[in-house]
Amino acid sequence: MTAQKPFLVVIGPPGAGKSVLGKLVAKLLRVPFVDTDRRIAARYGPIAMIFAERGEEWFRAVERQEVAKALTESAVVALGGGAVLNMETQADLRGLRVVLVTVSPDAVNHRITGTSRPLLRDGLDSWKRIVEERRELYDRLATRTVDSSTRTATSLAHELAEWIQKEGMT
Repeated sequence: MTAQKPFLVVIGPPGAGKSVLGKLVAKLLRVPFVDTDRRIAARYGPIAMIFAERGEEWFRAVERQEVAKALTESAVVALGGGAVLNMETQADLRGLRVVLVTVSPDAVNHRITGTSRPLLRDGLDSWKRIVEERRELYDRLATRTVDSSTRTATSLAHELAEWIQKEGMT
């Protein structure tokens, strides 16, 4: 029996629309959807609280466990923006269908304003710094890139679902 793997893994910076897009693709393909940040929050509480009470290092260790589990499931999987920083996760993503969701600073600004995301305390300035720090890594891990700045999530989801079906669901 072959090991299960995701139909698609969605990566990208905070506010790019990974969860919304992943959920729509999963619905179109009629497969489960896994959001690793939501799993962590369901088990341990809000991510902002985790960062405040236990720190980023503890969060990243828990995140790694959830990501490793999710990457063995036949589902569309959305990773948190920083999950790709882990070397084991980077290795696990090799050979998988990985879509990078990008977004422009102008388009993301309203999405992140007023959020409780712990790494975005300085708003758009923090977001720009994170994107610049991770850009090469995101690009290297992705097998395809889509931009959510001006296209609807529905349009992007249809494009990705067609791509997956064309390539084969395995």
